[in-house]
Amino acid sequence: MADDAAARARTMWPLFEPIHAVTYFAPEALAAYEDADLRGFWRGYFAGRAAPLGPVGPGPVVAAFFGFAPAMVARALPAVWGLAAPERALELRRTGATAALARLLAGHERAVERAAEALAPRAADLDGSGRVLAAANGTLDFPDDPLGRLWHAATLLREHRGDGHVAALVAAGLDGCETLALRAAVDLPRTELQPVRGWTDAQWQAAEQRLAERGLLARDGSATDAGRETLRTVEAATDRAAERPWQTLGPDEAADLVSLLTPLATACGSALRFPNPIGVPKPTG
Repeated sequence: MADDAAARARTMWPLFEPIHAVTYFAPEALAAYEDADLRGFWRGYFAGRAAPLGPVGPGPVVAAFFGFAPAMVARALPAVWGLAAPERALELRRTGATAALARLLAGHERAVERAAEALAPRAADLDGSGRVLAAANGTLDFPDDPLGRLWHAATLLREHRGDGHVAALVAAGLDGCETLALRAAVDLPRTELQPVRGWTDAQWQAAEQRLAERGLLARDGSATDAGRETLRTVEAATDRAAERPWQTLGPDEAADLVSLLTPLATACGSALRFPNPIGVPKPTG
């Protein structure tokens, strides 16, 4: 049953992740931040995603977001709180996300209602122990409107999974830059990872050197079998850590939920680019 639940967790991830990710990629979400003087993509990103933690400085965000260079985080925090307090940033991210979903999911209103009804109870009961972002988002109320409820449920599920992913990476002995360098050697372009996470060329090269010393990268920069196995182990651990919301989901119910979410994820995926720094694959359906 545990293996089945982990497999369901893997299946569900690319279906709820695009629903959440409109807050990073859709023009409505970006405009909501800019209209409140959070100009430039990263001010809105750090303000919106970190807002559930309160008016924090860079330290907790470096830890929770994991893959970002500390210097990049420090350029945004705590300065953004002088432009928009966390409470205001939470309003902006919800406004932008629901506006984006209203456009992208037009014509899917009944499916949105059903998906919100299906996901909200699973997201509301998440265990936040050891999961900073999931626990912080879990203190926020669910919106009353279906689009808001769906987005909030997707956000809770993705931050819950993300927190578990960070734990798996730490257990594998990888730091933020090493993780990105290893992924770049396996399945994601370096151009999608290094610039948007703020690492310098010198930091990237040092991370590659550390990976090579561990036998995870070859001399030509490609991933070794051990490097690929390390990432497979991390992904398997991530799925196990994310399985609890899906443990009571039977095969028929799982199939129904996949059928329900697939067109919604596909529609939301049109706002994303592929490949992307999140690593979520393009929805198929």
